[in-house]
Amino acid sequence: MKNKAKQSGKIAKSAATVSIAVMCSRVLGLVREQIFAGMFGAGMAYDAFVVAFRIPNLLRDLFAEGALSAAFITVFTDYDTNRTREETWQLASNVLVFFGILLSLLTLVGIFFAEPLVNLLASDFSAIEGKTALTILLTSIMLPFLVVISLAAVVMGILNSKGKFFVPAMASAFFNLGSIVGGVSLAFILPKFGHPAIVGMAIGTLIGGTLQLMVQFPALLKCGFKFTPRLRIKDPGLKRIITLMIPAIIGLSPTQINIFINTNFASSCVEGSVSWLNYAFRLVQLPIGIFGVALAIAAMPVLAKHAAKKDINGMKETMVSSLTMVFSLTIPASIGLMILAEPIIHIIFERGAFTAFDTSATANALILYAIGLFAYSSNKILVPVFYALEDTKYPLFASFIAVGANILIITFTIEKFQHLAIALSTSCSMILNFLFLSVVLYIKTGGYSVSYLFKALGKIAASGAVMALLLLWSRSFLTAQLNGGLLQACIVLAAQIVVASTLYITLLHFMKLQELNSVTSKIRERFSR
Repeated sequence: MKNKAKQSGKIAKSAATVSIAVMCSRVLGLVREQIFAGMFGAGMAYDAFVVAFRIPNLLRDLFAEGALSAAFITVFTDYDTNRTREETWQLASNVLVFFGILLSLLTLVGIFFAEPLVNLLASDFSAIEGKTALTILLTSIMLPFLVVISLAAVVMGILNSKGKFFVPAMASAFFNLGSIVGGVSLAFILPKFGHPAIVGMAIGTLIGGTLQLMVQFPALLKCGFKFTPRLRIKDPGLKRIITLMIPAIIGLSPTQINIFINTNFASSCVEGSVSWLNYAFRLVQLPIGIFGVALAIAAMPVLAKHAAKKDINGMKETMVSSLTMVFSLTIPASIGLMILAEPIIHIIFERGAFTAFDTSATANALILYAIGLFAYSSNKILVPVFYALEDTKYPLFASFIAVGANILIITFTIEKFQHLAIALSTSCSMILNFLFLSVVLYIKTGGYSVSYLFKALGKIAASGAVMALLLLWSRSFLTAQLNGGLLQACIVLAAQIVVASTLYITLLHFMKLQELNSVTSKIRERFSR
């Protein structure tokens, strides 16, 4: 128990650091989405941008935030633990050179095949004149984003393995900052030269991605990194990373297939469906990033070190502690998003080209996405455990099960529920994925403390239920304030969230949930500094 407390404190400290940085990034991300909503609403231009960005983003999820990141951290941590300093930095340099070249070639191929890619992803766009052509143009502009963001992920992996979390987590805030400043500036300038304003936002994405990579360099040099511009294809460390990546890419590809299927279905729904789903999922990504991704980033090096030392018991304790923290943070977030969906969307997006109808459509999607929030975030913890164990076949099976469930649910519900069918199927498939991975890990590792998880879940559910009652009671008052001005509505919403969160944390504190106390104490420490 002492060891579990120590692990939770260590992960909570790193997660608190990452959460603060991710919070800055996600807030700037919301500002970026507000700008999109105000300038372009939920119509042709933003639909085209979402689909165009989805193509490099699908590949980014495979390389930057998926297979490459997890495989690199596993091997780099092993080198850092068991090899010389020189060998460790040579591996890092070789990986940067190899993937810089590989992804540049992949980007050129993507630009060449941009038209068939867009037609495959959103064939129904051709029904609206100029929509497919605009999407192809935006795709060609944004594809190089894949290169810079993947290299940024490698640099982030190095810094995380060295115990540096704040700078790499904060780097994504610079992506949003670059996208906002560069994109908005160009969106006002380019129409004067006959180009659509949305093209400026596409170029802004490249500016933001480059900033995300560059801002990490000073911290990397402080760690003693020495870049060697040399490509060694036969390097055993690089081979090991690629060996881990191949099954991991296959394992992650069903998730990307799901996104592809969802985008294809959404493009066949009424115009604006792609935009509504994207705005709603952006809001769900706020707690996913602050809680799920932050905890996964903090836990991954710890899991990798346990794996390098063959300490399976330590790995299981880390996983259970991390999952408990995820549950304690994402379940109340889901409750809040579901109950306050419409007021939140109204306050954040409803202005300019974004109408009251768009608010309603987006809010309904948000409610259904929020159902699977806990599972989506928990999978961010479970999948790296398989990578640390160098066993990637089970995430592959889980992903294919999720794809099958996704297709079935959408097929039977799309006609009646339109874009809402996609949000519902996403949550259901994520929950199924989570259940499968949890059971397999229990069998594979010889069992972990399920009783501890269920006791914690009972405390979380009880506290969440009380919080939900408070929010339901006060929701009607908030709805009445929406017509009283934006500032007034913001103040009332913020007050509701603060009071509900305080009640929830207080209840869990009295119930003595160790993990949440660890998180809150570390966040207090960080802010007090």
